[in-house]
Amino acid sequence: MALFKKRTVGKPGEWYYCLEHKKVEEGPDCPGKDRFGPYASREEATRAMALAAERNLEWDTDPRWHDSAARGEED
Repeated sequence: MALFKKRTVGKPGEWYYCLEHKKVEEGPDCPGKDRFGPYASREEATRAMALAAERNLEWDTDPRWHDSAARGEED
């Protein structure tokens, strides 16, 4: 008998995008490792993958994260 049950973390009314099922879910349906969120609305969760792509692009093009000295370039 297990001492602790595995429970997902979250609350009903919060929206998540499940990476495993590729769909929007309300509340703690899937484990945290398989989801993005929480989002305030279903519409926002629907855009989860687009938001992630936008944020990745921002990080990839942020000059603060590209140290020219580390790449062997001089200022």
